[in-house]
Amino acid sequence: MAILGNPQETIEVLQRHDFHFQKKFGQNFLIDTHVLDKIVAAAGVGKEDFVLEIGPGIGTMTQYLCERAGKVLAVEIDHNLIPILKETLSAYDNVEVLQGDILKLDIQAVADRYNDGNPIKVVANLPYYITTPIIMGLFESHVPLANVTVMVQKEVADRMKAQPGTKEYGALSLAVQYYARPYLAANVPPNCFMPRPNVGSAVIRLDCLSRTPVEVKDEKLMFRLIRASFNQRRKTLQNGLTNSSELDFSKEEIRQAIEKAELPPAIRGEKLGLKEFARLADVLGELRR
Repeated sequence: MAILGNPQETIEVLQRHDFHFQKKFGQNFLIDTHVLDKIVAAAGVGKEDFVLEIGPGIGTMTQYLCERAGKVLAVEIDHNLIPILKETLSAYDNVEVLQGDILKLDIQAVADRYNDGNPIKVVANLPYYITTPIIMGLFESHVPLANVTVMVQKEVADRMKAQPGTKEYGALSLAVQYYARPYLAANVPPNCFMPRPNVGSAVIRLDCLSRTPVEVKDEKLMFRLIRASFNQRRKTLQNGLTNSSELDFSKEEIRQAIEKAELPPAIRGEKLGLKEFARLADVLGELRR
């Protein structure tokens, strides 16, 4: 069995199986052992851990995880990779490969079945176009999670950890920070992948919070307000919320709510943190009630 993580072994495996990269799956395989070590170290994987790996590819990271974890479940969407994974993971008895779409998987059932409902660790090298739906899907399902360690586009990592008032700050920053504490573990240049992506990447660990940093009566309304205020980020908060197709509050209701929440009338959404958005959601909810 080949130990993966360098270009030569990766090319040999792909040629042996006559594998062709599929653009629709955003496939970029890691070929740098230092980066692989950093990811596993960042995730803090130990023998007592169950790890859900999303997008194992040819099994490069999976091998590293199997060496350290108690049990690994690797979920791969591309059925062409399943025979390769059978070969590259044949030496490990603590791994199971599942062919399927992570967005359709019942992760709560996975946690119950493999880890007695205890918090699981998630590790992923995600296709960039689907990063946000996967991460938010994990959080919003309220599955018990210890941490989520992901390889993402560098600018996405910057947005996840951005603070109010910065140009990177947006709806994704607030959504991630409502559920987790982000920590940038490593920057990864394009030459660490095959094929090379056009952009730099980063490894970010999201330490899941045992309780959300703010309390809000209507979580869904708060996130609708957040999205509406960043859809037109150059507008004032009042204009952004009034013009949003996601919301059905009148201009007067929004003006009243901003005043009652003790926010400056001309403030922009990009200046607000979770606390202010939660307060605004509670005030608007009360106005309707």
